[in-house]
Amino acid sequence: MVSRANHLVLLGSALLCVAALACANITLVSATEGPSPAAAAIPGFPTASDARLAGDAKQTRFILDLDKSITFRAFALADPYRVVVDIPQVNFALAAGTGSAGRGLIKAFRYGLVMPGGSRIVFDLTGPAKVAKSYVLDAANGQPPRLVLEFEEVDRTTFVQSLAAENRPQLRPAIADANDAVVPATVPPEPPKPAMVDSRPLIIIDPGHGGVDNGTQASGESEKNLVLAFGLALRDRIEKSGKYRVVMTRNDDTFIPLDDRVKIARNRSAALFVSIHADALPKHEGEAEGATIYTLSDKASDAEAARLAETENKADAIGGVNLTEEPTEVADILIDLAQRETRTYSNRFARLLASEMKNSARMYKHPLKSAGFRVLKAPDVPSVLVELGYVSNKSDLEHLVSDNWRAKTVGSMAQAIDIFFAKRLATAVPAN
Repeated sequence: MVSRANHLVLLGSALLCVAALACANITLVSATEGPSPAAAAIPGFPTASDARLAGDAKQTRFILDLDKSITFRAFALADPYRVVVDIPQVNFALAAGTGSAGRGLIKAFRYGLVMPGGSRIVFDLTGPAKVAKSYVLDAANGQPPRLVLEFEEVDRTTFVQSLAAENRPQLRPAIADANDAVVPATVPPEPPKPAMVDSRPLIIIDPGHGGVDNGTQASGESEKNLVLAFGLALRDRIEKSGKYRVVMTRNDDTFIPLDDRVKIARNRSAALFVSIHADALPKHEGEAEGATIYTLSDKASDAEAARLAETENKADAIGGVNLTEEPTEVADILIDLAQRETRTYSNRFARLLASEMKNSARMYKHPLKSAGFRVLKAPDVPSVLVELGYVSNKSDLEHLVSDNWRAKTVGSMAQAIDIFFAKRLATAVPAN
């Protein structure tokens, strides 16, 4: 009996230790004291070689360079405001002082080993903020794998409501503010409620050509008219669901320059850009039929990244982060991050779209392609260009002018959009 009691005491002590270990206040390897983390590197574990902050007091990015991809879990804690990121055991080969100087929404950050096989990064925030996006990029184009966290400023109520239930305090002022609070003699009138912001994803539908640009023509049909009719039908179908906002680059026979089409998507912070076209082949090039879905090629994207990094006007080169204040190497990294993430989402949507469209439309023998279309070059908007078929092919043209075919194909595209955003919204929410 005594032995059993001793066993229970030891078990209880162990549980208390585990609970204490889970607390974000655990002492981590300091960025400014102790031996260099690189000196204690253990073979076989991922190595973090660099960490940096970028942005301002509205939006701040944290970027961690690694030698291999990792998994992670992020959650927030209140009073004081912190964000905790748990990762597998990592060798932190970071320069001395990394994390001691904050920026934007991050006051400072600490990192280190919290248990065998597990490391942790703790961000001390300047105020309430949320992790709006978090992801790991695989190595690509000579760039290393990267863990990226994007912080956004929020109010205290929003911050507290985002916490896990067990970490949620009452909705009260922060402790530091409560000591200085003065109870007013009279109850002030309630401030006016802010205007409701429509947070539904915005989709840009871009019917190609228009105005003086007829596109391809065959048997009395013009590409500009065929793709406009399809684009309007797609808009109506998407809007009917009530899940999205939709903007057309043109809704009549108007010519819109390619760069202006991209600007429409970027200026409105679009979540998806779908350009609609119908291809044609000269007679001497033989016959081709079926729909094709294009994304921006890696080569063209690399060239665009270089051009963006060198341009003088870096302001808003990536939505919400002013690059004019960033060193060139940081601007290059941020542009690369945005384009790599955008390409990932573009390719994901293209695959979904091909999978759904094959149920209603004939597809080209190799339906997924990439090319350097200027209209796909927004670095921060997932974009695809859909060639619905070949106007030069008699069978395809019959489909393109068919209301029944159009309705079925519009339905399959709407289904792909639903699946795409369901998956994207699910992965954009950090785990509690």
